[in-house]
Amino acid sequence: MNITFPKELVFATNNRHKLEEAAAILGSSVRILSLQDIDCREELPETKDTFEGNALQKARYICDRYGVDCFADDSGLEVDALGGSPGVYSARYALLKGAALQAHDDAANTRQLLRDLDGIADRGAQFRTVTALILQGEEHLFEGIVRGTITLSPAGEGGFGYDPVFIPEGYDRTFAQLLPEEKNSISHRARSLAAMKKYFSPL
Repeated sequence: MNITFPKELVFATNNRHKLEEAAAILGSSVRILSLQDIDCREELPETKDTFEGNALQKARYICDRYGVDCFADDSGLEVDALGGSPGVYSARYALLKGAALQAHDDAANTRQLLRDLDGIADRGAQFRTVTALILQGEEHLFEGIVRGTITLSPAGEGGFGYDPVFIPEGYDRTFAQLLPEEKNSISHRARSLAAMKKYFSPL
């Protein structure tokens, strides 16, 4: 089957940061729609134990119920000294560790991570994203990884999640200290989306 990119794609998220990043990377040839744009208000299932499983589960949910071409991603931080944790539980790390929170909290997750790494010399880590695309009924997976190190304390006001404590290889600043265009050029999500764009190039 000869598959080409459509003019519109639904990104299975309402996260403004993710939408802006995806639009910047994929370019103006394709219009990125959010879940809100297709009037999807339900919580998407995310019950698998791998990034690949969660990304496919979300994409299939949207495709099956709304009949649209779509993509979804799952990503997280994998810390070497913690055996790859927090991994798929990155957004709920503090909750899983027993913090008294009503919902996931970026700052609480970061504090928990730094506590778990207290006194540990090996600060190696990686951000990893898997993007699942369902286009004209066919499923595709794309991975993006960026290696780096975890800082001793947060730095920077930009980004989200663990960005203030992650310094990517080749840089002396955290993701949160980089300009958006700098981060977009090297981030795990950027690399995953760039792989998707390259696969179907030209858009």
